[in-house]
Parts: sequence; C-alpha cells; structure tokens
Amino acid sequence: MFSDRPRNRDHEALMRLALEQARCALVSDDVPIGAILVDASGQVIGRGYNRREADADPTAHAEVLAIREAAEHLGSWRLEGCTLVVTLEPCLMCAGAILLARIPTVVMGAWEEKTGAAGSVYDVLRDRKVNHWVALYPGVLETECASLLTTFFRQQR
Repeated sequence: MFSDRPRNRDHEALMRLALEQARCALVSDDVPIGAILVDASGQVIGRGYNRREADADPTAHAEVLAIREAAEHLGSWRLEGCTLVVTLEPCLMCAGAILLARIPTVVMGAWEEKTGAAGSVYDVLRDRKVNHWVALYPGVLETECASLLTTFFRQQR
C-alpha cells in the first residue's frame, strides 16, 4: 500500500543525500544508485551506493550496503523504526533484504520498469502474503533520480 501520509520536505532532503551517494558510484562506472537509512530521529545510520563493478560483487547494491552499515551501527539486524531512502525502485534482492531487515518505510525516487519489486514489475514490499509490509513513498525527486540514470546509460553507449 502507498502510505496515507503525504510526502514531505524531509523526504526531499533525504533523497538529496541519497543522490549524493548515487554520484559516488560514477567514479567506478557503477550504475548511479544511492541509498541512505535513517533512524526514527532522522539521523543517517547507513549509506550505500552501487559497488558491483568496484567490488566485483553482484550483491553490492546501494540498498544492501546501506542496510549492512545501519545494522552494524545499531548492533541488530532488525531495523524497525528506520526509513530507507533510495534513488531507484528496489530490485527483488533488495526488496527481500528490506523485508528481512523489517524496515517499515521506503522513500523511493525513480521507478524501474524492467526489474522493480516495489510496484513496477513485482510488488514484494506490499505483498500481503509475507509477514512484513512496507509503507512506500514513491516518486520523490523522481525527475532528478531518473535523469542521473539516463545520463549515465547514454554515456555508456
């Protein structure tokens, strides 16, 4: 389900931090996707950007790296009360990690029409068959998030 609460300026400010992370991926020619995780007070406790190329690791997605850092920071795999902010709709692997970490809220930038698992292709985060549901705030700074990706892929061709 989409959240009943409207997006707010805090979401946009947090998405700008995630976009900063996404730009870090450009150094290693990784797809520029960024993520941050904040605790209930709004403090950033996890950051990540795609590092698949840099680390030669297929699981080095921005969301997974941010989740790992946040879990280490908290000393717990349960990230209840936290919010994940990511520049692109999570894939199946990342959606699974979000559910397993018990993250209750995801703020998302651009949609991923080919592999998205938060409503585009699959809707894992809001599937009532699983034991954890996520409030999703899609489309936050969507144009900026999509533009960064479009520019990257245009330059790759």
